[in-house]
Amino acid sequence: MEIALSPFLPEALLVGFPEIDAQHEEVFTRIESLKAGCFGNTYVDIAEFQALLDSFTLHFATEERIAEDAGIDFTAHAKIHRDTLDLLRKALGDVIKGERDAHAFLRYAEYWFERHIREDDKRFVATLQKSRHFRLPRSRRPVSNRLFSARA
Repeated sequence: MEIALSPFLPEALLVGFPEIDAQHEEVFTRIESLKAGCFGNTYVDIAEFQALLDSFTLHFATEERIAEDAGIDFTAHAKIHRDTLDLLRKALGDVIKGERDAHAFLRYAEYWFERHIREDDKRFVATLQKSRHFRLPRSRRPVSNRLFSARA
């Protein structure tokens, strides 16, 4: 399965699991779209910001499902997900109330997500790949990074 990635997901952040990489790309694409839409504009499209949080929620649920299917203890990682969603929801509430700048919210979300992929998701996928309990169906096996078209 080849994924055509846009330039928003640097190759260094690919984890080698197509479903997860595609969701990472979606989150980064939403962040970039929101940043572009907010630049020089005081209007904040709350529905689009909520869609970003929904993308985080879906992504976290996907990782938790994959971990459960593989029999991997995901307790600590899932706690990071819950804590982050709580923090992002609160921060978005502050944006809506005018107490926080939308760009600051997006910069934080982007920085946090990059760090999370590097430090947590890459470790999770490495554990997943070593798992005796989990085998990707042939159609869902990771594709070599050489096939991805992402740019750093």
